Amino acid sequence: MAVLTHGSFTAAARAELIVQSALSTSVKNLERELGAELFDRTGRRVVPTEAGLALVPAARAVLAGTEAARDAVSSVAGLHTGRVRVGTIQTLTCVDLAAELASFHRLRPGVQISLREATTPDLIEGVRAGELDLAYLAPDAAGLPDGITAFATWHEELVLVTAPGHPLASAGRTLIKDLADEPFVDFRAGTGLETAVRRLADHCGLERRITCDVTQIRLLIDLVRAGIGVAIVPRRIGEDAGLPCLSIRQPEPGRTVVLAGRAPAPRNPAARALLERLAFVRDVRDEEPAAAGRPGGPRPPAG
Repeated sequence: MAVLTHGSFTAAARAELIVQSALSTSVKNLERELGAELFDRTGRRVVPTEAGLALVPAARAVLAGTEAARDAVSSVAGLHTGRVRVGTIQTLTCVDLAAELASFHRLRPGVQISLREATTPDLIEGVRAGELDLAYLAPDAAGLPDGITAFATWHEELVLVTAPGHPLASAGRTLIKDLADEPFVDFRAGTGLETAVRRLADHCGLERRITCDVTQIRLLIDLVRAGIGVAIVPRRIGEDAGLPCLSIRQPEPGRTVVLAGRAPAPRNPAARALLERLAFVRDVRDEEPAAAGRPGGPRPPAG
């Protein structure tokens, strides 16, 4: 198209800031691929052949498509459009994720947010496969697998919740050893919360009697309220449900929650922008922003 516009290879090469030999070679390669000459080179001015004229509409469409593609990439890089995919465990309480995503949406309304709720193993696999840009996980003692890094870390207190009329309801605190005869409601094996509770029980030598196992936190809370058993959950879940919450002593229980993604950082510009907000979000229980590394607040990414 430059040769057609400027009427010679020399002028076209000068306009496109390339050497004439490279331009001539490119045009010859194109003619070879199409099986026809595109220019009549016999006169003082290079003019298109009939085949060349036939190619002009398609060539213009190709150039327009190239510009559109460049604009699309530029728009994503500038966060005018794009998509960010976030995963989370069901029992996340250290971050008000809905509020944070709403705040990000107000800043970047053109970026679509996709949110997936799943177990920690499924979320790790989603990050590893590139299906998720970021994920809130509750990893087990083995930590995160190679290729996945934690950008921020929080610590959640676990408490015992009971039905309002339970004998322990007004105790305020309890010891693990005092729960040996209690029936428990628990998450099904494989969830982050179940792993944390099982690790705590094993550490203290408690053999729990599981009355019912569930897959939804709302159902777990309803069953505890109905009196089918007690449960160990993050404090905020128990408080929001209005159930009696007992601090557990010897040892003080807790679980670690991390915001993770593929190492060393997300390639997706929208995910990088969202990470800048989420990695330093204070714990929702704090009244003041938590300093980096402060208990209850997120720790910054290494490096």
